Amino acid sequence: MNLPNKHTQDLLDCLTRSRLSFALYRLPWTDECYLVLQTSGDVEQPANIQELNGKKGFVMVPFHQSEKHPPVVIRPDVTAYDWDEISEALTSLECADAILTCRHSPGIPTPFVSEEVSKQQYTEAFERFITPLREKHFQKLVLSRSATRHISDDFSPLNAFIRACNSYPRMMIYLCHTPASGTWIGSTPEILLSGHDKEWHTVALAGTMPMQNEVMPTEWDKKNQEEQGYVTDYIRRIAKKFGNKMTEKGPYTARAGQLVHLKTDFYFLLKNANNLGNLLQELHPTPAVCGLPKENAFRFILENEGYDRSYYSGFIGWLDPEGHTDLYVNLRCMEIEAGEVTLYAGGGILASSEVESEWEETGEKMKTMRSIINPDFITK
Repeated sequence: MNLPNKHTQDLLDCLTRSRLSFALYRLPWTDECYLVLQTSGDVEQPANIQELNGKKGFVMVPFHQSEKHPPVVIRPDVTAYDWDEISEALTSLECADAILTCRHSPGIPTPFVSEEVSKQQYTEAFERFITPLREKHFQKLVLSRSATRHISDDFSPLNAFIRACNSYPRMMIYLCHTPASGTWIGSTPEILLSGHDKEWHTVALAGTMPMQNEVMPTEWDKKNQEEQGYVTDYIRRIAKKFGNKMTEKGPYTARAGQLVHLKTDFYFLLKNANNLGNLLQELHPTPAVCGLPKENAFRFILENEGYDRSYYSGFIGWLDPEGHTDLYVNLRCMEIEAGEVTLYAGGGILASSEVESEWEETGEKMKTMRSIINPDFITK
């Protein structure tokens, strides 16, 4: 994918520092971008996921809803497809000149946490997670972590978005900014819910291995197979509850960047497309980002993980009950703030898990976002 003209680049980068809300996204295996822009007012903040019933727009929902991290719906005042339309739409905005005057507000740099300290914190959290797993209180728990790095003032969110589009054709790529949620870029392989009318699709995605010199590994160990099985069982139950005539494909090995996962597809006929919020309420968070039993695992993570996931492992994408919906789990993502980026990654923990391999897995997942940040712009 090529960059748009310089004027459009500048407008999109400046939008990430403005009071306007927008999302730029590209679906897997396509070259075209979609722009959703709200030109006035605050984004809608539903009180809960069920209130997404009947809503249309680009949504961003956190792992755990709070006053600091609300669900947001970007109203589609302006929609555009491909760079020509996007350029025309942005240039015609009455506030286009004002947008270009936006500047970074000086931020307070986050204290740098060394790799050694970060690993120690992760190890302590792992011990909190592994104990109840071995005591059979949970089948699975998902442990995640974040890493903050300083960047120069020349960092371009749009350039990072383009690099992600070019590097990860199999993934949904997005750049989203609202004053309520902040600015995020993500590259995610996991569909939460996709479809239109009565024909819908969701997936169970779990288990992780690195690529082997551009060769996809296919031999999965027991731990990864069990993890994928837990997620599959849960998604299957939800799909049957809200739909019928379900067909299932998998599990099979699916590539996502330099990693591979075990994936199972579920296709079903939805009983009522006007109740997408109800279905999303039960799907989110899936066991792939939370654990099982789901409700107990969710509470355990909030109390024991040791940090705020924010919008990581929530879900993002286009919602339209009367058209086509494309919602994805917010994996492989980073938050952009003045002078710094925060990367997120997690992995499923079973009773048989080992801390060193889990630490390495989350590091491999963070490379997805690290690789789209121009090394010249990273400061230590």
